[in-house]
Amino acid sequence: MSILGLKKKQPKTFKVKVTTMDAEMEFSCEVKWKGKDLFDLVCRTVGLRETWFFGLRYTVKDTYAWLKPDKRVLDQEVPKDSPITFHFLAKFFPEKVEDELVQEITQHLFFLQVKKQILDEEIFCSPEASVLLASYAVQAKYGDYDPNFHKPGFLAQDELLPKTVLMQYQMTADMWEEKITAWYAEHRGIARDEAEMEYLKIAQDLEMYGVSYFDITQNKRDTDLLLGVDAQGLHIYSPSSKLTPNKSFPWSGIRNISYSEKEFTIKPLDKKKDVFKFYSSQLRVNKLILQLCIGNHDLFMRRRKVDSIEVQQMKAQAKEEKARKKMERQILAREKQMREEAERAKEEMERRLFQLQDEARLANEALLRSEETADLLAEKAQIAEEEAKLLAHKAAEAEQERQRLEVNAMKTKEEKRLMEQKMREAEQLAVKLVEQSERRLKEADHLKQDLTEAKDAERRAKQKLLEITKTTYPLIAAYSAPPPVPAPASAPAAPPAPSAAYETTSPPRLDFKDSDMKRLSMEIERERLEYMEKSKHLQDQLKELKSEIESLKLEEQQQHPHLSQLPHQQASGMYALHDARTYVPEPLYIPHSNRNSAFVSQMAYFEEV
Repeated sequence: MSILGLKKKQPKTFKVKVTTMDAEMEFSCEVKWKGKDLFDLVCRTVGLRETWFFGLRYTVKDTYAWLKPDKRVLDQEVPKDSPITFHFLAKFFPEKVEDELVQEITQHLFFLQVKKQILDEEIFCSPEASVLLASYAVQAKYGDYDPNFHKPGFLAQDELLPKTVLMQYQMTADMWEEKITAWYAEHRGIARDEAEMEYLKIAQDLEMYGVSYFDITQNKRDTDLLLGVDAQGLHIYSPSSKLTPNKSFPWSGIRNISYSEKEFTIKPLDKKKDVFKFYSSQLRVNKLILQLCIGNHDLFMRRRKVDSIEVQQMKAQAKEEKARKKMERQILAREKQMREEAERAKEEMERRLFQLQDEARLANEALLRSEETADLLAEKAQIAEEEAKLLAHKAAEAEQERQRLEVNAMKTKEEKRLMEQKMREAEQLAVKLVEQSERRLKEADHLKQDLTEAKDAERRAKQKLLEITKTTYPLIAAYSAPPPVPAPASAPAAPPAPSAAYETTSPPRLDFKDSDMKRLSMEIERERLEYMEKSKHLQDQLKELKSEIESLKLEEQQQHPHLSQLPHQQASGMYALHDARTYVPEPLYIPHSNRNSAFVSQMAYFEEV
């Protein structure tokens, strides 16, 4: 085997990975390809024609570099990894994005890159401008705001504001979203490319837009300056402030730019002005600065010339494309408006239909309710008629009851009058009985006096009789006595019995007195019995009158229950007559007891006699 056969074959291709702002692509490149070949392949793949703004950037140690178009890829200081990674980015920035950016893809790539630089704080942006830019970014991503679709929290996953802005204010994510949504709602009708262009038009006015910064020193000992390269020229900054340059060199005022190793020289167009020299830390940085200066200066000069045929064609095509898209958007907007109007009309018709259906249903329900109400009213009318008849009947009954009550009241009044008359008669009778009892009592007293006088006469007669008896008794005893019988010696002699003569001689006188006393006692007893019968008859009449009064009171309370509500004084006054009337037997009973006591005393006296 030959020595050449033992040599390892060199590969004819190598792998490359290109990362754009919204995609990643891998290519297989030939070893002999130059940087321009790879760059053209990427631009064709992306569809980009404005190639002069972009380039392929790669990382070299602690800095970055741009792929040179006229040199082989593998001969440059690219990483030795496989695949080799490049970033397709905007290398130069336009002065006026609205005039220079023609293609929509160019606008989109610039929009994505500038947005990322703002969020990464490579470009400083105030909080107000950040919120406005975020609203355009949301419009470009989500289209027109729809409150029915874009509910609160739909921006929670999107990075829209720099971290310094979020930390600068004590606001929650919901509060920031509310502010962004308020601006977002005002961008209705703006297309995506228009929203991205509005974003870039605001961003190009920021101080750090499109500026590439490099650390430099004005002499070999100092390191306190920054060099900024952009589309306007070169600017010198202090490290503490990247917003306001200390010194500026516009492209129109620069005659020549050169470097020698680490020394960089800027010669102004005005020869009277001093040459500005500065130093960089590395030769690679000087090369990069010179490359950016040449490219920005070429674009600066190109803008001030007439556009090339290619650019004019591109602008014409872009203008036609924009007009076509504008027409399409207008047609689409008109169709959308018509569709929305048709949908609104449909919704209105459906709403009207539902409303009519509801009205019809309500009308049917109202009709049914009215029929039910009519039936109910008819029933109520019938019930009312029956109730009217019943009320009329009750009114007639009430009238009859009233008349009956009036008659009863009249009867009650008449009965009261009769009772009062009876009570007055009873009182008169009681007074008569009292007078009669008093008269009888006086008669009894007279009789008692007569009896006392008779007793005294009888006692005197007895004494006289005894006296006569004593004078006559020995004579009568001598003529009528038998011969004396001798008495035993032991027996005492009996005393004489004078009462025997009294008993034999006085009976005719005693019989005469007993008959008179008996006759007198019989007359007195007969009068007492007659009086007791009359008194008993009067008590029966009073009891009967009392029972009649009680029954009349009960009837009156049943017929007039409202009388039970009368005041106590009226009730006491009404019953005072009854109490006075029921007290009538009291005077009658007292003479009766007195009369009985008189009879008892008389009977005791007669028993003594």
